Order: sequence, then C-alpha cells, then structure tokens
Amino acid sequence: MSIRFFRRAALSTGQLLAAIAFGGLFHSLGIPAGWLSGAIIGAIVWGVILPSGMADEARLPRPLIEGAMILAGVVMGAGITPAALATIGAYPLSLLALLLAVVCVTLACSLFLIRVYGWRRDDAVLASLPGALAAVLAVAVERKVNLAPIAIVQSFRLLVLVALLPFPVSLTSDGDPRALVGAGEEIAGPGAFALMVAAGLVVGLIFRRLGVAAPLLLGATLASALLHVTEIAPGVVPPEIATAAFVVIGVFIGERFTTLERRSFLPLFGAAFGVFAIGLVISAGFALATVFLVGVGTGEALVAFAPGGLEAMIVLALVLGVDPLYVGVHHTVRFIGIGMALPVLFRRDSPP
Repeated sequence: MSIRFFRRAALSTGQLLAAIAFGGLFHSLGIPAGWLSGAIIGAIVWGVILPSGMADEARLPRPLIEGAMILAGVVMGAGITPAALATIGAYPLSLLALLLAVVCVTLACSLFLIRVYGWRRDDAVLASLPGALAAVLAVAVERKVNLAPIAIVQSFRLLVLVALLPFPVSLTSDGDPRALVGAGEEIAGPGAFALMVAAGLVVGLIFRRLGVAAPLLLGATLASALLHVTEIAPGVVPPEIATAAFVVIGVFIGERFTTLERRSFLPLFGAAFGVFAIGLVISAGFALATVFLVGVGTGEALVAFAPGGLEAMIVLALVLGVDPLYVGVHHTVRFIGIGMALPVLFRRDSPP
C-alpha cells in the first residue's frame, strides 16, 4: 500500500511539473491563456510517455481538482464589476446581436456535427457553444460524455482565432497596441479573498445538491460576481493563485485526452475545422451588422463577437489596441449567458 501511494504521488507530481513547464513555456511565448493550454499539453505529453496502464495512477486527487474549480470560478466572477454592469446598459442593441449570434452559432454547428459526423446531441452542443471553455469542459466531465473530441473542437477554434484574428483587426483598427489597460488592479486582501472562496464553496455545494452541472465552478462564479457587484469583497485574485488553479484544471482536462486513439484525429480535424468556419462566418456577419447599426469600430466588433474564450479575447483586445472594455463586457455577457444556459440544458440527472 505504501509503495503504491508513493508511486502515485510521484506520478502525479511529475504530471504537475510537466504541466507547469509547458504552461510556463506557452506563457513566455505570449500565447493567450498560456498556463491553461500549456498545462493541457503537458498532461497529455506526460500521459503519452508513461507506460501503458500507469496514466490512471497519475490522476490528481479529487479534492485538489475541486479546489481549483472553486478558485477558477472566483477568478471569472471577479470580472463582473459595477463598472462592467454599468457599461452593459450602453450597448443594448449590440449585446442583443451578440446573444442572437451565440444562439445561431450553437444551433448551426450542432446541426453540422450531428448531420455530417453523427455526433450525439449533448456532445455536439458542448462542442459548439462559443466561449466559456472551462465551464463547458467541466460540464462535459460531469456528464461523462466523450470529452476529448469536445475539447479538441473547442481548443482548435480558440487557437486558430488567436492566430488569425489579429490580421483583419489590425487592418480595421486605429488602436495603439502599446496602450494596455487594466494594469495595477487592486489585489483582494486576505479577508476578501477568504470570503470569496468560502461563499463560492457554499453556493457550489448548494448547486451540487440541486443537481446543477459543474456546480463548484458555476457556484463560485456566481458568488464571486455578487460579492464584486455589491463591492462587499472587491479586488482581483492574486495572479499566482489564479495561475495555479488554471494549471490544475489544465491537467484535469489533459488527463482525459490519453484515451483518444490516434486514428480519431483525422475525422476530428474535419469536425473542428467545420465548426470553426461556421462559427466564424456567422459571428463575423453579426459583427459587421452591428458596425452599421450601432456605429462601433470594426476591430472592436470583430473581437467582441469572435467565438473564442473570455480570457483569450480580452488579451487579444489589449494587444491589438481595441477597446478592451467593450470587448470584455460582450465576452462577459456571453460567459454569463452560457453559464446560465448550461444548468438548464444539462442537468446531472438527465440522460446524455
């Protein structure tokens, strides 16, 4: 028993070190959400190099994963501030167009995956939802669906967007890429941080009791958002803690890839490219319509409507010099909308 315990501890530690190494590399290369995506790759690489049958022993303890889910929810909820809510009222037509775009992208991509590739309804919807990657994958784990294809389709869309979107945006925006904003935000004090975590745990456990999918992540997000909107617990999560949480979640996601057979990659590439292309065309159409109807800049609209992740798109807005508040509000509303829809669409006790 003791030998097995130490072997499992060594394998888990090695996996974490691989995740940290790849996360640090991706972060140093300037890849958006680099710690999360790098940790996923690191966990996959570690699982591949281990002898057959040992990958299961390297899995992280469940309490560590659940703690990371709570911290990630606190991080995401901290972005929903009074200033962000006040800004939402300035863009009602633009936000309505965004919500319609999310619905159209999800329906069109789901139909594509079901009709062309024969995916199940749950798998297709989770792979098609544009944004809120951490929440989507957490729900996928809870539902015990085929996680690896969903994660590949979602990750492919995000990575290609990050690689290609700067080119059209740079041609349509007059922003200064050096004019980064958001630096120097107040770090939450120990008391405020402890309150956020405790409230997130309580709400998460209530959500679990109610059968909500991904209860700890979504519960902590809601609790953190309420504490920030009411300014009871202002301030952002210390970056080191947020990074650690996303590394653990990246490992948790990466562990699920080790069972994916290599011959499955080719059809998955076709599915991933199709979802990316459909989502991009629909989102760009809504973005350009919003430019004419609302009068926002083309660069701002393209980034705000891009079917990518919250963190990645906000970082992209900062780097490209477009209005990060406009982009952040739209992607925050997208995240809130998807987060509210997930418990309705995927109750834990409903059939997959």
